[in-house]
Amino acid sequence: MIPGLEVSHLLAARRKWRRALLAHCEADGHWEGALASSALSTAVAITALACMDRETHSDAIGKGAHWLAKHVNADGGWGDTTRSFSNLSTTFLCWAALRFSKVSLPSDALAGAETWLKRELGNLTPERVAAAILKRYAEDRTFSVPILMMLAVCGCLGPPETAWKHVMRLPFELAALPRKFYSTVRLPVVSYALPALIAIGQVIHHHRGAGNPVTAVLRRTAKAPTLRILEQIQPKNGGFLEATPLTGFVTISLASMEQRTSPVAIKAVGFLQNSQRPDGSWPIDTHLATWVSTLAANGLLHFENAIDWEEAEQSALRRWLLAQQYRKTHPYTDAAPGGWAWTPLPGGVPDADDTSGAILALARLDDGSQEVRDAASKGLHWLAGLQNGDGGLPTFCKGWGALPFDQSCADISAHAIQAVGSWAKKDLTHPSWIQMAERAFNYLVKTQAPEGFWNPLWFGNQHHPHQKNPVYGTARVLFALAESKALLPSGTLVERVLEQGADWLANLQNDDGAWGGAEGCPPTIEETAVATSALASLETYPDAVHRGLCWLAQRTPEETAAPIGFYFANLWYYEKLYPLVWTVQAFEVAKARGFLIQE
Repeated sequence: MIPGLEVSHLLAARRKWRRALLAHCEADGHWEGALASSALSTAVAITALACMDRETHSDAIGKGAHWLAKHVNADGGWGDTTRSFSNLSTTFLCWAALRFSKVSLPSDALAGAETWLKRELGNLTPERVAAAILKRYAEDRTFSVPILMMLAVCGCLGPPETAWKHVMRLPFELAALPRKFYSTVRLPVVSYALPALIAIGQVIHHHRGAGNPVTAVLRRTAKAPTLRILEQIQPKNGGFLEATPLTGFVTISLASMEQRTSPVAIKAVGFLQNSQRPDGSWPIDTHLATWVSTLAANGLLHFENAIDWEEAEQSALRRWLLAQQYRKTHPYTDAAPGGWAWTPLPGGVPDADDTSGAILALARLDDGSQEVRDAASKGLHWLAGLQNGDGGLPTFCKGWGALPFDQSCADISAHAIQAVGSWAKKDLTHPSWIQMAERAFNYLVKTQAPEGFWNPLWFGNQHHPHQKNPVYGTARVLFALAESKALLPSGTLVERVLEQGADWLANLQNDDGAWGGAEGCPPTIEETAVATSALASLETYPDAVHRGLCWLAQRTPEETAAPIGFYFANLWYYEKLYPLVWTVQAFEVAKARGFLIQE
């Protein structure tokens, strides 16, 4: 008997969560999920449409403005999602967008936002505003400069003749260099923000000038070539990275320097029009279909072949995943063939986490065909080629490393080790993959905190004082290492690393059996599920595993997702399938490790 619930009740909960996840499977075998509507995305999108043609897009602008007014937080500010705390960046963008949209609103959202901002900053002088935005993002200009650019366009930094002096210049001319030099020149934006560097850099130069005669000549010369690069890297559907904020910022920039009829601006507007939701909002990104599909497959098939998941549907997902692998050098990031993106849509780019997830899913879905083995081999070679000099793996591009989102990180490095291990069990291996896994493990040893935890890169918790999520990071690393023990060096080092991590994680469990993102954070399904999976995979702390399962068993699949994710310099989101995929995995890992055996 497990305290709280009998094993039979836990097995019933396992079936309940599996059925709920399978119910979301699309007709062609994959999962699409649904990202949160975003106040930030909506603010940028309606501003972009107003810059292009306020009258033509009046209906979309009006619906977006009313959605913003309806979803303002009680304190007068906005968070990135409707479940997020108010923050400075999003509130500034929403305030600017509503002012600029000139939509008549039934509420006092504008006045409330201004009150919130003054309460945070004391006053809204251009100098105070610019200093606050730059401080929030430190040396990373990926997001601070676009925000200031939009505020200048919207008239929130004073009159046009002085507003642009508060917007830092971006060296867009560097985009004309061959890609191999990007890491050398240490661009002030992350690797995947190249469209922002070009478009925003140019609009700042258009309004502000170059600063000195030599730079002025260089930038005049680079303007046309870099605009051609922008056109070349734009996806066919117009959406850079499938991301509304990035696409919107590019559109605002082009429109504000009289480039409204450029092919890039026209295609970008098409993307914005097509991605607006019926309620008037926009999500942070179109969807994470590849990512959530691999999470679903890896959860459903962890214990055994899923008899409740039709073989035809598994075959369909296998074919779908094979079709998503990039077979050519990517035109945007110059990434080599072999990786997967988070989405099958044109704006996706290959990255390490999604590639590892796809490789793992193909191992679960393996039908013994040469096609599947070849795809896994190409993916593993791609991961090995991405590894940084410190042994860790970055998200997109090897060697940039100057800014946080381009650096090596623990969760992605551990995921890559797990991907190598999944195919080593099937006798598919290569010396370069083994070397990559060994170096990645050494990186994890070096980056483990003295207390035993790891912080992840792409997932945070808004209740944490620094918006970190060590529970998620530690759980994902422990789970990956537990699944890959055969690859790890024998001896006390591995045991020490795992024991320290497991001790830290178990000690963070609440009395009711749940976990939040860190000590003092409220519990969530997502964090409880990944923590339970990790401890179950290690077969340590059985009482903690049982209590975690009991807490999950008392939740329902209809409960709302938490804002656990952030990316692109603290843009928060949530995904409706995260509670389902990770809870299913928790029950399946527990089942596989003998925690759900009835006497």
